[in-house]
Amino acid sequence: MFHVLRNEDGSIASLARTERPGGELLPDDHPAIQAFLKGSSGNVSSFSEADAEFVRVLEDLIDTLIVKNIIRHTDLPVAAQQKITRRKGLRNRMQGALNLLGDDQRII
Repeated sequence: MFHVLRNEDGSIASLARTERPGGELLPDDHPAIQAFLKGSSGNVSSFSEADAEFVRVLEDLIDTLIVKNIIRHTDLPVAAQQKITRRKGLRNRMQGALNLLGDDQRII
């Protein structure tokens, strides 16, 4: 849901996830919101691209925390472990990575 502030002509002036005085609450898929997002960023896919980039940042952050022994992979919920492992596998296959040793991270 978005809190919407409108211009005098009724068009959307701004969107926010937090409540705004004088704003109205509209669902994310409301046609006026979709039109506003397409008009302000060229298309809604910009948000999807930004989300994908942000997910990569989070993956790198989690990897860094694990490498520095701040957290362990097993500290995460099982569902999160599975999703991280799946994304790593997909990313490795997309990049054409050659992984001769499998997922074993130990130094020989």
